[in-house]
Amino acid sequence: MALTIKLPRADRSLETYTLAPARGFPARTDRPLNRVAFAAAHMVADPLADNDPWLTPAIDWDRTIAFREHLWDLGFGVAEAMDTAQRGMGLDWNASLELIRRSLSAARARGGAQGGALIACGAGTDHLAPEDARSLDDVIRAYETQVAAVEDLGGRVILMASRALARVAKGPEDYISVYSRILSQVRSPVIIHWLGDMFDPALAGYWGTNEFPVALDTAVGIINDFASKVDGVKISLLDKDKEIVMRRRLAPGVRMYTGDDFNYAELIAGDGQGHSDALLGIFDAIAPAAAAALAELAAGEEGRFHEILAPTVPLSRHIFQAPTRFYKTGVVFMAYLNGHQDHFTMIGGQESARSTLHLTDIFRLADKAGLLRDPDQAVWRMADVLAVRGVEAV
Repeated sequence: MALTIKLPRADRSLETYTLAPARGFPARTDRPLNRVAFAAAHMVADPLADNDPWLTPAIDWDRTIAFREHLWDLGFGVAEAMDTAQRGMGLDWNASLELIRRSLSAARARGGAQGGALIACGAGTDHLAPEDARSLDDVIRAYETQVAAVEDLGGRVILMASRALARVAKGPEDYISVYSRILSQVRSPVIIHWLGDMFDPALAGYWGTNEFPVALDTAVGIINDFASKVDGVKISLLDKDKEIVMRRRLAPGVRMYTGDDFNYAELIAGDGQGHSDALLGIFDAIAPAAAAALAELAAGEEGRFHEILAPTVPLSRHIFQAPTRFYKTGVVFMAYLNGHQDHFTMIGGQESARSTLHLTDIFRLADKAGLLRDPDQAVWRMADVLAVRGVEAV
């Protein structure tokens, strides 16, 4: 018997929606992948903590680490304490450092961060409130504090964009000064994250300008001047052409990690002049499909790679639609539908950041992409969320 649920439409009517037949994705083989693939991982909140949700994060550490184990089991690296983990939107530096410590410990238990459990950790300046930054030296000291904290734990650094730097910098030369200082000190190659203002409005004009060609010249100049200290750059501008232009200008050996949650499939597949590796928030939500697709690509089956990923792209574009910074709500909703957590509660109360219709469309698109691993469970969980919002779905 077909599985159905009543879903609301924009005109306030209810549609009797019939789910597609359940389908899974093949388990990952032991074949080495030909792309480096990090999934930026979300946080699992503790819904029963007695706290002020908008002010103090309450974290279910066991479920949070269990989700990282799930990603590692599928062959992904974990990009830890990044914006997908609500860094700067509910997760402060103290909680981020504890997350990094716990995740590195879990990685070592699997054979070490260099022995099969790939992990890299975000270091930025977010313990320094932008309004408290008075000079470039303040920003440098903040970066040095977090980089040292990650490195002292044995972690590999993702150098995050800085709201404080965006506030105090007068132009490209200030970015060159700060990044040169930090890169000259790091112990091992880092990943630099260029996060666009669609993800964080406070980062508008990053690299000292709103003109992409000028910003590109500054970023590429810094990266190539310190190529031995840079593993790669993650670019999150949701513009495939800008990513490709930058990719082709990077020094040999410096990776481009796509952060384009709209066009990831074609960017990872690449062209005659190169390809992007991946560091993506959407891989949290579509992990089984992405793992299967990457295995096909490694086997030389590019057609199968696209066949698997193509249905996930509409879902990703929906989750990351403007205001893009609220995409974390969709990522956590997918984790709830798929049983990785038993509630739809987020730190900072961010479960409220998307509408009922938005969540309903996530359910439809996830079903079409074959990403509801237990459709019966997903239906009841979708119905529970709708019931709270005044819709009788079953």
